[in-house]
Amino acid sequence: MKKTTTPLKSLATGFITLFVLIIFAYGFSVTNVNFEETRSERRLASLTRILRALAHPKIFDYNYETVNVEVPFYLGCPADGVPFPEVDRSGAFILINSGCAAPKETIQIEGHNFQENSSGSISFVGFSPEAPDGVPIGIGNFQADAQGNFKAEVNLPNRQIKEEPQAIRATGQIQVGAPMLSQESKVTWEKIIETVFMALLATAFGTLLAVPISFFAARNLMEEVKSPLSNIALALIGWPLGMWLGIEASQFFSGLLTLLGNSFLITFAGAIIVSALSFFFARWFLAHQSEDLEFRFKQRLINLLYALILALLALISILFIGKLLLQVGAYLTPSKDVPLYFLRKFVSQIGEIISILAPVFAALVGGGVLGGFFSQLGQKISDRLPASAAKTFNLILAPLAGATLGVLIMQGLDWFYQFNNPAVTLYSPAFIGAAIGLILAIAIAPKQSLPIGIFIYGIFRTLLNGTRSVEALIMAIVFVAWVGLGPFAGALALGLHTVASNAKLYSEQVESILSGPLEAIQATGANRLQTIIFAVVPQIIPPYISYTMYRWDINVRMSTIIGFVGGGGIGFILQQNINLLNYRAASVNMLAIAIVVASMDYISSILREKYV
Repeated sequence: MKKTTTPLKSLATGFITLFVLIIFAYGFSVTNVNFEETRSERRLASLTRILRALAHPKIFDYNYETVNVEVPFYLGCPADGVPFPEVDRSGAFILINSGCAAPKETIQIEGHNFQENSSGSISFVGFSPEAPDGVPIGIGNFQADAQGNFKAEVNLPNRQIKEEPQAIRATGQIQVGAPMLSQESKVTWEKIIETVFMALLATAFGTLLAVPISFFAARNLMEEVKSPLSNIALALIGWPLGMWLGIEASQFFSGLLTLLGNSFLITFAGAIIVSALSFFFARWFLAHQSEDLEFRFKQRLINLLYALILALLALISILFIGKLLLQVGAYLTPSKDVPLYFLRKFVSQIGEIISILAPVFAALVGGGVLGGFFSQLGQKISDRLPASAAKTFNLILAPLAGATLGVLIMQGLDWFYQFNNPAVTLYSPAFIGAAIGLILAIAIAPKQSLPIGIFIYGIFRTLLNGTRSVEALIMAIVFVAWVGLGPFAGALALGLHTVASNAKLYSEQVESILSGPLEAIQATGANRLQTIIFAVVPQIIPPYISYTMYRWDINVRMSTIIGFVGGGGIGFILQQNINLLNYRAASVNMLAIAIVVASMDYISSILREKYV
């Protein structure tokens, strides 16, 4: 059926076209599009100079020596003419438009095979019996081009005419010896290696954090997570309490280890003994876990006590190992002159990482143990109590959990904004949180399961989107203020951005997995962790590897920009060369970046083809 064009449709099309043109016209205006500048001779000259410099990267360098190149010249032309001199063109040489001229006349000189872009002087050399080696008189200067050639006009000195030949001398530089890597190439090599490993560390540690986060940010895994209000309320109370106890325990045992002194034998023995106790206690604890689903409060308390003992043993073991590695590292690295210093220092750095992360580990384990126990307790209470009793239970717990959550949120905001007002940071959030909790307890059925998984999913997705929206360049500025200039700040910035980007890509891959394996594993009675390990992980390993390799490629390219704010790597030296208008050195930097990125793309494509 043929479509008919009505005047109204034509008018609408015209208005849309006009609107699009207006949008683009305004875009040209706000972006200051100016084609007159592109035709400016000054701009074109600058562009030409930069492009020619970039086309001649200073990869190699040479040794140079100063040479004096002379040709015979008569001051005053003899009657019988001037003989044409033979010129050795194997090295640097000069040519004169005439072999003789009167004093104060102008002559033209051409030079060839001098050092490219070098400068030098031109002299008139007068010979006499008193000065058989000649007396040079400066009459001009020259500037060689990129091919080592020059043309110059000079005025002869006002000297007495002589029948004997004098000379015109050009003093300049020539290359000698074989080419060698320039200083710019050496610095570029060091910085490109620094860049590659900066990107590697950022990718590796960012991926380690992104993988577990991706499961919480996957909608298909979280939408099935539902819990009654009593379960949620007790978990919100147990997690902060457990984290606080974990941090306190970490500080307490760190102080005890300090009191033990720096004896290597004591630290070594402590690490061995406590680690062995942790291992055997963990095996015994796991072997005696019962699958009985009946609610026995006494047994659960005993299990909680055992779990806390295991967590404390693990914490003490970690603290001992961290201190031991620090002592070993201090012994192995007395100075930077020892062989394999970087390997020896790595031992000490691992100890520092363990010592720094010990409180974080203690907080997470404490929160997990106590929060998990309280959560199970709330689930069992909801299942076993009658509706009226469960309602009463919720009316007590929900306001308490709401008040706890409100105070914690405002305490975090107070660190940023420094309200310094208890009414704002303590009383008001506690009252508002308790009121919200009370309303939920009244409005929600006592045994109704709430979609807590979707709520957690929304929190993680919001955090990932917010973190990813902040460019790594801005993150680098913050980390430079924290750890100082250098590649460490760049690695931290790239690592944080990697967490946000990879976690999003990973979670989307989790959301696209086949549902069949999940249903099959769940049908066997597997718990949530077993479902993820046996049904989700096998489906996501290949794309995870592919995304991780691609992210390393991205981090190498992003490190170029990171260096502009002091994040180290090749970008730092590239910025310096651009600021100094040293475009030939900048060309070496850019060439190295292009080679590394192309090589990584080629290698990653081979690995993806073989393993993914």
